[in-house]
Amino acid sequence: MRALVHVDCPSPPAPLSFARTFLAWARRANDEERADAANALARAYLHSGLAPAAREEVAVAMAALLDDRSVAVRRALAEALAGARETPRRFAVALANDAPEVAAPILARSPALSDAELVDCAALGDLSAQCAIARRRGLGPGPAAALAEVGEREAALALLENPDAVPIASALRRIVERFGDDADILDAVFRHRAAPASVKAEIAITKAKALGDKAAASGAISAERALRIGRDAQDQALCAIAASCGGEERAALVRTLRARGALSLALLMRSLLEGRREFFAAALADLSGQPYARAAGLARASSGQGFAALALRAGLPRHALPAFRAALRAIETFGARGPEGLKLRLIEATAAACEARGDPKLAPILALLWRFAGEAAKAEARDLRRNAARGKPPLPPELIFSPPANDAGAARSANFGGRAHAALVPPMRATAEGGTSRASAAGRAA
Repeated sequence: MRALVHVDCPSPPAPLSFARTFLAWARRANDEERADAANALARAYLHSGLAPAAREEVAVAMAALLDDRSVAVRRALAEALAGARETPRRFAVALANDAPEVAAPILARSPALSDAELVDCAALGDLSAQCAIARRRGLGPGPAAALAEVGEREAALALLENPDAVPIASALRRIVERFGDDADILDAVFRHRAAPASVKAEIAITKAKALGDKAAASGAISAERALRIGRDAQDQALCAIAASCGGEERAALVRTLRARGALSLALLMRSLLEGRREFFAAALADLSGQPYARAAGLARASSGQGFAALALRAGLPRHALPAFRAALRAIETFGARGPEGLKLRLIEATAAACEARGDPKLAPILALLWRFAGEAAKAEARDLRRNAARGKPPLPPELIFSPPANDAGAARSANFGGRAHAALVPPMRATAEGGTSRASAAGRAA
């Protein structure tokens, strides 16, 4: 019997994995080639429908590029992965904490990052990282609050200009506190759709003070006149803000104005003369400690003793009550219809009622009312000019003149059989006796 001889034959070499092959190639490739490969790997991982095992091989190869020596390679990988939900979260987090030029596309677009990770990147990142986060679509309130707290000026502006960001009111208020001297930021906060009325009021007060200080510093007017300019601008802005809010937001606005010392008699009177009875009632409610519904009801019955008691409890001077009553009666009589701003008919009715009393104590209020009347008259004149500029209506017939009485004009009229002259000259009015005027009779005789 033959002996069986066992011979060890070498087995065929196992095929190299894709990741090992790629890493071997990457050691020899230059930066540009590796950047192209990073982009190709990311697209293959995201869009090629690879089998799970092959997809994991591609992920291993991409992971090796996270630590590539070239910023351009890591940037190419970040740009390719930035907009995809399928990007592995570990890759997104690693790239978000890389160099600024690598992190920017991930921070700006990657849905793989959570709000908590964005908050960390906003707190620890540089200006580039903060601006990238601020420009994200659908940025949540958490990262927005972090940017409001620690973001640099440009990042705050980017946040305010992002129409998809949803900062909460406290974040906007914090931005105003940090950048209260920056006119661009104040304007951006004021225009923001999420800015509450109380924050807008803070901005209006700040800007009005700056306007008054600038007018006083110019030396062209007295300090008293500059102070009045600032106060008038402030009250105009505050009334416009009050007109755009209601309910609890209006109550918060009143509290803010009271805390800032801006809830003046002039502001309350202006609000009534603009037809804003609700704001006046909210102010009385806050100052007197009464519910808004009760204050609003008493303001509608301003001739009664209940309104007088409420107004005095709120701190209105007794001698000013007739003026406020007259303004409330004017609203009842004429309504609040018309363009925004002071209503001239309300002012004139209130002033007439005050003058009829002949009370010297009302002289300061009357002076205020007539200043309001001048402001309202100017506003009406501006409206008339704007309306006239939009279209040129035909002149009234009495202002349309016939052609010049010369031969050329007569010849042109003759060419149209007299119709041109008839169209340009208005018909003469009949006399009271029903006959025609002497001028028309003379014309027929001629």
